[in-house]
Amino acid sequence: MYKMMIEDLDSVFEVSPYNPRKCNSPPRSASSSQRASVVNGSSLPSDLHLALTPDCPHTISDSDPALKKDKESKIKKWKKRLSDHIRKTSSGSGPSSPMMSAHSSSSIGLRPHASLPDMKPKARTLPSSKAYSKQLNGYTSPQKDEVTQGVKQMTMAADHATNGGLLFNPRSNDEIEEEVFHNVLPVVPRKTRKLSEIAKPSSQYGRLESYSKLEELGEGSYATVFKAISRVTGNIVALKEIRLNSAEGTPFTAIREASLLKGLKHANIVTLHDIIHIPGNLTFVFEYVEIDLCRYMEKHPGPMSPNNVMLLTFQLLRGLVFCHERKVLHRDLKPQNILLNSMGELKLADFGLARAKSVPSRTYSHEVVTVWYRPPDVLLGSTKYSTSLDMWGVGCIFVEMLCGHPLFPGLKGIQDQLTKIFKVLGTPSEETWPGVTSLPEFKKGQFKNYSRKELGFVIPDLVKATGAEPIATALLQLRPGLRISAKDALYSPYFTSVLPKAIYAIDNCASIYLVPSVKFER
Repeated sequence: MYKMMIEDLDSVFEVSPYNPRKCNSPPRSASSSQRASVVNGSSLPSDLHLALTPDCPHTISDSDPALKKDKESKIKKWKKRLSDHIRKTSSGSGPSSPMMSAHSSSSIGLRPHASLPDMKPKARTLPSSKAYSKQLNGYTSPQKDEVTQGVKQMTMAADHATNGGLLFNPRSNDEIEEEVFHNVLPVVPRKTRKLSEIAKPSSQYGRLESYSKLEELGEGSYATVFKAISRVTGNIVALKEIRLNSAEGTPFTAIREASLLKGLKHANIVTLHDIIHIPGNLTFVFEYVEIDLCRYMEKHPGPMSPNNVMLLTFQLLRGLVFCHERKVLHRDLKPQNILLNSMGELKLADFGLARAKSVPSRTYSHEVVTVWYRPPDVLLGSTKYSTSLDMWGVGCIFVEMLCGHPLFPGLKGIQDQLTKIFKVLGTPSEETWPGVTSLPEFKKGQFKNYSRKELGFVIPDLVKATGAEPIATALLQLRPGLRISAKDALYSPYFTSVLPKAIYAIDNCASIYLVPSVKFER
């Protein structure tokens, strides 16, 4: 009890600027009201009364070391005499004191409310937890523990003041906040995180060791594809490892594919799960799809089921509508870049030659699309093309699935490819295709004058499938501007007369096979 009473006198005397309870805070002179809270009602020796009065020498600020030492010595003596006086009074050996008699029925160092009828105890509120947490940002754990301990002590003192009476020297909320949040802890600047630390891969993704290779699926001119299993999710994935040349850098096709696929989330577009970069190698982690359309048709030679052709073509158009609405051209549609899983779900893949198209269209390279699926305007050197480029490829793939063989299989270069096209669709002229003669690769007299034939006459399998010939004709137009768009083709009678309306209402990321009546024939 007495120890706490003596310690509380420190806040009145403000012994020195090195007071550990103040943690190097500048000395403050006790106010008259604070000293009065100790003096009033107490029968202290006269020199102790003097020590607590406003004109006490220790309240004078002086930077002289000798005077400071003398002041500290006097304060220590006063504290000792006060301590002795308290002990004598409480044991009955000294003069009676109203203040000390009050202590006999109160808690440690506090005066009960009954002895102060006109004085209401002042409840003290500590800084909010939000402000407390804010002030602690940037400090180390030992420093936080020190602050927490200080706050606990002040909370106990505030509880005493509220429940039992007043402390000898109650301090204001501002003083407590200053002591806890400004003087107890040194100001530690917050450490700035480096960009390399922020960009570090997580423990699960962005690491090659998160995937275990199972087998090689294929190898291209600059990449190799592996079947692998994710050690994080347990799912089967496809790893596309792109070899990097230190002299040439990362292939532009890889950069283009990654940037486009990040923004194309659709049920009929292959999903890019992860990207891993290590020295000399860039790996794309794709969802695993069992087979591509080319290999599927090799395993199932001959014409495909009209139902399956319709469902696959619908999914192909559905994926292209999503791309074209976002101004993205695939530019390399062919059976090898169309993937199929065991459920009959189609996925557009290999966006290495794809690119975002601005409006109006700009000049692009004409060295795109495998020659069998390349439109005549691109074969003739046109560099101004739009979504019609992809629609020609859809027409070629659609007819190939129905008849079981490529529609225009040129074997001797571009000249032979154009000849095969013109034999079926007719040789173009300025009357049938305005501006064709101005294309870079068009030369007068280069091709024989072939007349146009009906696709159903050339490909009898088109007639067998209801509504197949009209949509094939709309897709395979020599003049780019006459080709049907992906969205218009999706709503053509070929689909709407057979497929349920619910198939048009499903979400972009949902499979068409969620519609009960839609089934792929295996």
